[in-house]
Amino acid sequence: MSPDRPVGDRFRRHRDLAVPEAEFTSYYGRPILKPPVWTWDIAAYLFTGGVAAGSSLLAAGGQLTGRPVLRRAGRVTALAAVTASAVFLVKDLGRPERFHHMLRVAKPTSPMSVGTWILTAYGPAAGLAAVAEAASWLPRRGVPGVVRRVLPPVGHAAGLAAAATAPALATYTGVLLADTAVPSWHEAYPELPVIFAGSALASGAGVGLVAAPPHETGPARRLAVAGAALELYGSHRVETRLGLLSEPYTTGRPGRLLRAARALTVAGAAGALLGRRSRIASVASGVALLAGSVATRFGIFYGGVASARDPKYTVVPQRERVARRRAETGDADR
Repeated sequence: MSPDRPVGDRFRRHRDLAVPEAEFTSYYGRPILKPPVWTWDIAAYLFTGGVAAGSSLLAAGGQLTGRPVLRRAGRVTALAAVTASAVFLVKDLGRPERFHHMLRVAKPTSPMSVGTWILTAYGPAAGLAAVAEAASWLPRRGVPGVVRRVLPPVGHAAGLAAAATAPALATYTGVLLADTAVPSWHEAYPELPVIFAGSALASGAGVGLVAAPPHETGPARRLAVAGAALELYGSHRVETRLGLLSEPYTTGRPGRLLRAARALTVAGAAGALLGRRSRIASVASGVALLAGSVATRFGIFYGGVASARDPKYTVVPQRERVARRRAETGDADR
């Protein structure tokens, strides 16, 4: 370079020859993390577990307020839903005995182990409460008559026990997803239990609105409003708080599912409030709440899967964390 060339020209040439800032990549564009091997049946498991929990709370509300149709609908649905959950879980495990093997130990630090014990405690209680609803079909004399008299109080105790376990059943799956390395699940650890709790309440309310006459649906309507508020708040947070990791929840199939879930949940809660005297409005609101809960669970599930498949959701947040630590260390040194 000529010494007569202006300094500015030499600087610009040097800048043009500088190595550009490296961009993240991965070998052959393959995911850095192994995507979850879970399929749609785990998303269905998330939904049925929530329905079971919400239905038990609904049944307890019907039991404590003297609403027999609401109580019966909640108990029967809870048993059907937890049975479906067991089927989906065993299908994922591959062999039924694996569920039994998980009961050999109790690890409080493992969400899967805790969840297994929650299901083990909840299932028999929900089952006994549902069976008690058949007491009136038994003969009044002899041994069946004794069973007929014993079942209702036993069913009441079992129903309250199932309701006491229901919050843990509703939320442990959110903790389970957040405990994985999947970026958009792991970063949403404060919100996922809130979303799943709200979704469980909303779906339980939906069962009550569909099954019970309007004069018995008071607890279901209150449950619908509370569940919708929690679900909408949590969903809004995961779509806005996580920075880049919110993107999988707002684009593609997960984004469509969560937008549909939001619309259905809002419509269901509004219908629950405004359609108090209309049987048709109650049923439509209940169906909307149940459909919204399905869409929420599948949207959250597929959002996490999408974040594991794209390497940028692993690399970019890691680099941002490293940059923040360096900045904090530099500030501390100064």
